[in-house]
Amino acid sequence: MRIIASGLRFPEGPIWTSDGSVLLVEIERKTLSRVRPDGRVEVVAQMDGGPNGAAVGPDGRIFITNNGGFGWIREGNTLRTGLQPPDYQGGSIDIVDPKTGKIKRLYDSCDGRRLVGPNDLVFDTHGEFWFSDLGKRRAQDMDLGGIYYAKADGGGVRQVVGGMVTTNGIGLSPDGKILYAAETIPGRLWAFEIIGPGELRKAPWPSLYGGWLVAGLPGETRFDSLAVSASGNICVAALTACAVVEICPDGNRIRHHAAPDLMVTNICFGGPELRQAYITLSYQGQLAVADWYEPGLRLAHEI
Repeated sequence: MRIIASGLRFPEGPIWTSDGSVLLVEIERKTLSRVRPDGRVEVVAQMDGGPNGAAVGPDGRIFITNNGGFGWIREGNTLRTGLQPPDYQGGSIDIVDPKTGKIKRLYDSCDGRRLVGPNDLVFDTHGEFWFSDLGKRRAQDMDLGGIYYAKADGGGVRQVVGGMVTTNGIGLSPDGKILYAAETIPGRLWAFEIIGPGELRKAPWPSLYGGWLVAGLPGETRFDSLAVSASGNICVAALTACAVVEICPDGNRIRHHAAPDLMVTNICFGGPELRQAYITLSYQGQLAVADWYEPGLRLAHEI
């Protein structure tokens, strides 16, 4: 593993681009930033709230899940997230033009209710996207999270799964028939069968959310965002486990790839053959890259 850039302020949502750069958000800095191959960091857009996840949309613009902001705990040169900040106004889905830095707000509510903490997103082959809402934690209570499906042109958003506990990373199987979602605090990875654009086949009770549990790890393993490999394995950033946890679709094989940070938050695949893993190490504010033994899954849209 090689460190490409340091001094980032809680990086997340990496996107590898064809010029070798990596776009990512810096949540505490409230920016969409570009990390050049030589490690130089450039601000693409200054944003409000807390830009958390990022994905390339069908028109080449960058869609951002904005969590509305965190409270922050600084320890020396490190950062970790805290509770809901006093100036919190709600979350949103924003779009950034990477050429101009212009920002457009696409959604901030669903069915008359404010989005709470949008976290991660993934586009399907229909040009629309799934996104997770983590919810928000306060000193004595918390908002539950869920999964949403939204039109990229602003034509509508709806909740598909509700009542989840800190819904975080989200991704699709190589054939687009399975939706994966990770929960942070429980350390669980769920799968749902997709039967149409924005439609899931819900399993009846006693299924907790209508999906099935792929894996739940013991101890203090907390799941963050994820990426899927070309073979279909789900690679989940595992925060304080200091690792990327690779899980096969049936949950029977689990492999830990060590990463030197207490808040491993996200992973994307890049390079000409998608055989490099770009990993955000958010506690120390670094972006790392490592050779991966197989290619990552090619996403629906690239730049």
